[in-house]
Amino acid sequence: METGGDITGQHGDAAASQEERPCTIIPIMTTMRGRNDPLDDFSRRVVSIDDVDKTVYMAGSGPAVVLMPEMPGISPDVARFARWVRDAGFSVYMPSLFGVDGAYPLAGAQETIVRRACVSAEFRAFAGGGTSPVVTWLRGLARLAHAERGGPGVGAVGLCFTGNFALTMALEPAVVAPVVNHPSLPLDDAGGLEISDEDAAAVAERVARDGLTVLAYRFDDDRWCTGRRFAAYRALLGDAFDGRVLKAGTANTNPPPFFRDVVGCAHSVVTAHLVDQDGHPTLQARDEIIAFLAERLGARQG
Repeated sequence: METGGDITGQHGDAAASQEERPCTIIPIMTTMRGRNDPLDDFSRRVVSIDDVDKTVYMAGSGPAVVLMPEMPGISPDVARFARWVRDAGFSVYMPSLFGVDGAYPLAGAQETIVRRACVSAEFRAFAGGGTSPVVTWLRGLARLAHAERGGPGVGAVGLCFTGNFALTMALEPAVVAPVVNHPSLPLDDAGGLEISDEDAAAVAERVARDGLTVLAYRFDDDRWCTGRRFAAYRALLGDAFDGRVLKAGTANTNPPPFFRDVVGCAHSVVTAHLVDQDGHPTLQARDEIIAFLAERLGARQG
């Protein structure tokens, strides 16, 4: 898969040891359950890559992190995580890939957003499909973000449907901090990876050559991201794959309807199933992700 292409940006509205990790102060944020998020503290920008336009929500300053939404879109919980990353000293680039931006996730999204994405030419939701074509666009976004924000490179954080995209984005040299959260693709193969054989070999070679680490999270009884999938990552990447597993009993017991009725299990570690309490395992996972990004990208610390 080619990684080159013309990139233009059109502006619209405005694992180290504990001793080695710099202290990050992150303000407490609450998400109002049942309410949409206006996203009005993000600037909206149309980015064109290879003549494909997508809206990207941007906020912050410092090294860039491309944060991809989970199904069914840029929910209030995804936006909350983006704000945490922003407030830790990063520039967040959050592309709109599916769904209604800022919408509270309702169960009805399964019949509209999820089914539409599964048949979209941009995504490869099922086994045998190889790498999703949208990753080429995302690698272009990473190049653009690095050119604009500088630093040693870019972070890439995938969630659920986009989880594995953070890995395949590592074929772009600018991506130096990939975070794979509860990757759900392919939907019909619990032990499969959403990546072509050619790209898998290239990613493994790049990770080994440049000494990258791929950080990953899942809950232990997640039926969308099983232990078999993490084993497949380990077989591909060896010790470069840092897969961390949380107990399902620690997950938020009151997620939005889409996650309660459609997902049906503990799944979204740092978004819908996160518990915003000091010392909670899911909040610790958030802090570990931010520390991982800071170690590799050198963000300022608040």
